[in-house]
Amino acid sequence: MNINLKDFQQLTDFDNVLVVDEHGIIIFNDLADLNVLKEIGLRPEEFMGKHVTSLYKNLSHENSTIMNVLKNGKAVCNVKQELVIKNGNPLVTINSTYPIINNDKIIGAIEFSKHFYTKENIHSLDKFAGHKVYRRNNTIYTIDDIISVNPKMEAIKNKIKKISKTNSTILINGKTGTGKEMVAQSIHNLSERYGGPFISLNCGAVPPNLLESTLFGTMKGSFTGAVAMPGLFEQAEGGTLFLDEINSLDFYLQVKLLKAIEEKVIRRIGGDKNIRVDIRVISATNEDPDVLVAEKRLREDLFYRLGVIQIDLPTLTERKEDIVKLLEYFIDFYNNNMNIYIEGCQPEVIDCFKRYPWPGNIRELKNAVETAYNNASTDQITMEDIPKRMRVYQQSTLIESEDTDFHSLKDAVENYEKKLILKELTNTNGKLTEAAKRLGLSKQLLKYKIDKYQLA
Repeated sequence: MNINLKDFQQLTDFDNVLVVDEHGIIIFNDLADLNVLKEIGLRPEEFMGKHVTSLYKNLSHENSTIMNVLKNGKAVCNVKQELVIKNGNPLVTINSTYPIINNDKIIGAIEFSKHFYTKENIHSLDKFAGHKVYRRNNTIYTIDDIISVNPKMEAIKNKIKKISKTNSTILINGKTGTGKEMVAQSIHNLSERYGGPFISLNCGAVPPNLLESTLFGTMKGSFTGAVAMPGLFEQAEGGTLFLDEINSLDFYLQVKLLKAIEEKVIRRIGGDKNIRVDIRVISATNEDPDVLVAEKRLREDLFYRLGVIQIDLPTLTERKEDIVKLLEYFIDFYNNNMNIYIEGCQPEVIDCFKRYPWPGNIRELKNAVETAYNNASTDQITMEDIPKRMRVYQQSTLIESEDTDFHSLKDAVENYEKKLILKELTNTNGKLTEAAKRLGLSKQLLKYKIDKYQLA
């Protein structure tokens, strides 16, 4: 196979690679988006070993670019093909195909391609990955994925559109599951940096002794076993570095981070040269930054540097008008991504969701919908389909709203104890150790009381 430099430069514009043997049987395939196979009607393992002409209704030995290259041994470049997939929908591709030759014998062919869509199958686009930039810059979200009718969230979306035009540092404050990374990716994809990488790090997930090298990189021999490796600051060059749980950094690293952000210069561990970086830093915390500063867990000077722009995300309970809209969004999402179709939720489910406190916020709501999809036996999500903790909470709130006439002090105390346990189990998302700590009980005693009141 011979590809000249000009051809090679053009091939960087293609998304997919397909290799066949001398008979046109597929022996290798690399797709930018595997959902293309779903639209064709094949699983990845079923694709291999198929004849290339069997994939489309209108493809034959005569009009297939691959079969023609196998026949005459001549490469063809940038050829447009209009294909018809099994369900009758059209699919347009641009192909460059080259013969694979060994000892003057054609032993196969390699084809580089890109898929396009026509008006007739534009409805299929939401089943595929978005614009290729959102595969290549490490993001999956844009501002259109921030679903809300809440006035505060609408104001935040307008703020995102405005601040995405600048390079100022941003600090996002929000509880777990409120969508901090979604906001950060939205800012990146609206900015002039969208063509650069979006590099994300949860600082709390990396051991403290590895954080410095993860962020700033290493030089070979700087410590035992060290190799020359760029850190995340260098990897984010031209793009955005998103640092979640920024308060997890120890004070020494906070000082080094402050210097790197202010001077836009870093130095690898063991290095003797400064490296200039062009990045935007977005950070996030799930705790109140003012409290972090007051408790000296976040340096005051770093807070001022990180929080040139601050975004405070509301919890889901502060935007309950969004619950129905988010439910519709997640149901549509899972209808397209699971082999189950759900029409909607029964009214009592929606009422339950509106009463539930959502300690895990939007992430917990999404997971609850996914749980329901795995339990559903009809095209409606019922109370039996949603997580048990939510059904139990619903029952406890109904009990609270009733005027219960207790016959003894013992009954009243047990009822109150049951409510307290339910509340803490809900607030801790079912984590026994944390709930026991909040209640001032041992984990074993809490387990006993859960069994006693049949709360499990």
